[in-house]
Amino acid sequence: MDNKPDSQVIAGKAKPRGRFPHYKRAGDFIHVSGTSSRRPDNSFAGVEVDEMGVTKLDIRAQTRAVLENIRDILQEAGADLADLVSLTTYLVNMNDFGGYNECYGEFFDYDGPSRTTVAVHQLPHPHLLIEIQAVAYKPCGLETKK
Repeated sequence: MDNKPDSQVIAGKAKPRGRFPHYKRAGDFIHVSGTSSRRPDNSFAGVEVDEMGVTKLDIRAQTRAVLENIRDILQEAGADLADLVSLTTYLVNMNDFGGYNECYGEFFDYDGPSRTTVAVHQLPHPHLLIEIQAVAYKPCGLETKK
């Protein structure tokens, strides 16, 4: 039997902004909570603020960081991106869909997970352009070695 907990907050990752885990295992499924580009120091990948306070947000950098964060969370759970079966992506602005889709293609092809992308009014921080929730299938006892 798997000795990993059913749900876990992962050291070295940004602490969840509420009382929920980075992931929860339910049998052979691993549910990854909504994940952003937030780093452990609470800064964000894909965000630049100049000396005048002008903010530049980069959907490509944020998308890469989100998918890398999901990969790291899955690896902690004994799985990997290849085990994903479903993603739900939340974009603050559908004008970012092209950049998001381009970076998504760096990680997945047509045999990747099923996917839904929706526009939302806002995410938990004004610098966030994207958040992704994921579900992976990895039978217990078949965890990927780190």
